[in-house]
Amino acid sequence: MILGHSGRIFTLMALETELPNRFLALVSADAPDWDAVYAEQLPRVYNFLRYRVGNDTIAEDLTSRTFEKAWSARDSYRRDLAGFATWLLRIASNVAIDHLRALRLHSPLDEVNELAADGTPEDHNALASDIARLVALMERLPQREQEVLALKYGAEATNRTIARLTGLSESNVGTIIHRAVQTLRELW
Repeated sequence: MILGHSGRIFTLMALETELPNRFLALVSADAPDWDAVYAEQLPRVYNFLRYRVGNDTIAEDLTSRTFEKAWSARDSYRRDLAGFATWLLRIASNVAIDHLRALRLHSPLDEVNELAADGTPEDHNALASDIARLVALMERLPQREQEVLALKYGAEATNRTIARLTGLSESNVGTIIHRAVQTLRELW
């Protein structure tokens, strides 16, 4: 889910290996329509990075960096190796890893920015508290599990797509997700 400019929450389309026809038309083997690719993939990349780093402002910066890197490396994209969305999420993943490395693991992540919420201030505070608690618990997980969970729930990627991005088997991805969620539930 992503928070829109008007404060409404939008659900992202599930990332599938067979992309919608309208997206396939945007990414030709020769030259993708970058304006259309940006509009189509921005929410998915931003949401993945927001989920990964736990901060809206940093996620915005990393999203910009991702698209800059994709633009710079556009000639290296090979349609025969990966779908365009998969290639773009791999770049986003590398950008997130570089960012997290630069933080030094002993440095705490910034607190999650307050999200606009419908309801009472108590509801808002409870939600903010739960998000902060989840971010803190996720920081206790190994980096690989954090990345897999960010891809699954942040970018809404399928297990098959996560397997392609991480080099793990689809079965292993499912196991990692199950165990990580189970660990988070136990810690909660």
